Amino acid sequence: MTVTTRPIRSEPTVSPAAPSGLVAPVSGEIGVGRADADATPRRREGPEKLTGAAKYADDLVVPGAWYGATIRSTEAHARLLGIDLDPDFDWSKVVVVTAADIPGENVVSLISDDQPALVSTEIRHHAEPVALIAAPDRATLRGARRRIRLRTEPLPAVFDPLESRQQFAHFELAEGDIDAGFAEADLVIEGTYRVGHQEQLYIENQAMIAIPRDDGGVTVQGSLQCPYYIHKALKRALALSGDQAVVVQTETGGGFGGKEEYPSMIAIHAALLARRCGKPVRMIYERHEDLAATTKRHPAIVRYRSGVTHDGRLVAQDIEVIMDGGAYCTLTPVVLSRGTIHAGGPYRCPNVRIRGRAMATNTPPNGAFRGFGAPQTEFAAEMQANRAAEALGISPLELRRRWVYREGDTTPTGQVLRESVGGEEVLERAAEASGFERVRELTRIGRHARTSRQRTASGIGLALAWHGAGFTGSGEVKLASVASIELTHDGRIRVLSASTEMGQGTKTIFPQLVSQELGVPYEAVEIAVPDTSVVPDSGPTVASRTAMVVGGLLIKAARRLRSLVEDATGRTFADSYREYAASHGGARVDQRFEPYPDVSFDDDTYRGDAYPCYGWAAAVAEVDVDLDTGEVAVRHVVAVDDVGKVIHRVLAEGQVEGGTLQAVGYATIEEIKLQDGRYLNDRLATYLIPTAMDAPHISTILVEKPFSGSPHGAKGVGELPMDVGAPAVVAAIHDAVGVWIHDLPASPERILAALAAKGDARAGTRPA
Repeated sequence: MTVTTRPIRSEPTVSPAAPSGLVAPVSGEIGVGRADADATPRRREGPEKLTGAAKYADDLVVPGAWYGATIRSTEAHARLLGIDLDPDFDWSKVVVVTAADIPGENVVSLISDDQPALVSTEIRHHAEPVALIAAPDRATLRGARRRIRLRTEPLPAVFDPLESRQQFAHFELAEGDIDAGFAEADLVIEGTYRVGHQEQLYIENQAMIAIPRDDGGVTVQGSLQCPYYIHKALKRALALSGDQAVVVQTETGGGFGGKEEYPSMIAIHAALLARRCGKPVRMIYERHEDLAATTKRHPAIVRYRSGVTHDGRLVAQDIEVIMDGGAYCTLTPVVLSRGTIHAGGPYRCPNVRIRGRAMATNTPPNGAFRGFGAPQTEFAAEMQANRAAEALGISPLELRRRWVYREGDTTPTGQVLRESVGGEEVLERAAEASGFERVRELTRIGRHARTSRQRTASGIGLALAWHGAGFTGSGEVKLASVASIELTHDGRIRVLSASTEMGQGTKTIFPQLVSQELGVPYEAVEIAVPDTSVVPDSGPTVASRTAMVVGGLLIKAARRLRSLVEDATGRTFADSYREYAASHGGARVDQRFEPYPDVSFDDDTYRGDAYPCYGWAAAVAEVDVDLDTGEVAVRHVVAVDDVGKVIHRVLAEGQVEGGTLQAVGYATIEEIKLQDGRYLNDRLATYLIPTAMDAPHISTILVEKPFSGSPHGAKGVGELPMDVGAPAVVAAIHDAVGVWIHDLPASPERILAALAAKGDARAGTRPA
């Protein structure tokens, strides 16, 4: 095992690799087996982003482009009777598209064919797309939008998933004998936990530009995560062949899952308008429309019963997960699946039952967001662990030491954890780096010594989590992803992959991995723009799979290319690849995903190896709570993550820091309020996220427990920090003021209400 750490603060220095005038941060390190600083290349896209030269979709100039807009519903559930165009407006200046104008299937292709590209008869949520318009200038477009009216008939609406009768998905896991487990328990801890929507709030809004082609097809370029999702959606909705539909990623300003499935919708809309008017069409959402209409993190209700013995053994878990999918399925089954599998937390328990269901409501659809269901259920799991520790009079650190998975343990799906199990390591590193037990004792003394004049309370909290690496079950086998390395005829080395860059470092780590494998300079490896007419389908850029799965494919492809060249020339690849290209005309190696050895999963019974391996994370948070206002200030977070193998230290640390701050927002201030199925705070002025001024000091520690199934040992890092930040903060709030907050976010109102009802804080614990 190798551990690397980064101090909270460090002075910047000019990096030798940075161009003149650019400043690169440096950080200290502790541990063994570390590559020197020269092995960590500069971010490929960094200089252009820093200087403003990077071109995002809205920056692109497309001659003759029209402007597109969406006409949306204002009701949560209604029958669409008609679309009325004001006869006093000159409609010859614009084009209008409705469901009747869709040449192919009226569906946004994904898991289920339930979501239409445009409403034809039934409106199922507020802000649902009903019609499209395009005009040659913005003024005409604004005028046309005001002259369209929807005639509707209201229908009954359902806003509570507990009242819904429509189910999107259901999963059940069981291991051991749940009744026998609770019979053995001396104490049963019960709890119901609720987490709400969370907005991805990427820095760049949803944006697409569609350009009609001479062959009757369309090229769509824009801000996106998954080019081949859009490619499939365009083919079905516009009745196009694979060659007629082309999808190109532009510079993308963040995604966090919000640009996984939703861009298929806006791409279809832009393409429909472009085909209708015969000109390029720009569909660029303003922030209000983006917040009001796009997918969010799934709200969830998690009901939990934990059976423990007096000596601190976890003997039974009975868990029910109810997620709110919104009006359409989108990615809900996949989110529920991961949430259900992770609901028991990273803890061994011989008797487990986990039931998960996702229900439909007349609210905007929910979809992908960093963590993909695990943050919702692991919040509940960590709450239960902390409450069990309190009930037993055991330190929350010591209890986790007893419960945490170790090699050889079995999960609720029946998976035996054979390798790369880093739970103990991340737990101990977090405890050591934070001084958890010492600080916890100081806060205990502080609570007892607190006077009425002291209006701020401090606390410390701990959380532990696991996160399956890659797609669930047989997902990677079904995707059959392909990544390629090309040696062009003129001696250039190119990476061909559909994996996208959205700030996480794909453009940097892929050339880094390939250059190391080929023995050539980092600068010698190019990376092709994700363009479906050029690159193979490498699968979606989701589920922390980019470095682990696609990066692994590229290493294997590079090895094959190196062998091909070296066998032909009898010299090293670095010395002979240009000569080989000149004499042989270049070469391309396609590497297809092959199942991991000894990994199997039954999708029907949901038994077996849910993931080839898991990442592990621990966090310790320190907070101050204002006893008058209930406001929480998160002061410091120690974030420890087992990522398998660190490929690029700075990028990995950045992922941990960003995910931790997102989790802090999830825990404290990020809350979407709804009224009759409509988001009320759908403005940046009213939906709050942590700013730089709110950010705590974050100490990042990277732990390496390599996975043998990947040629580089990497497991992924993007989602891990999201699983632990919120429960660590809520545990710290409890340590400070002595009350448990069961619903996220832990808003001032909830904290003050809990303090007012402090006498009932232990109501959920009872003898077995």
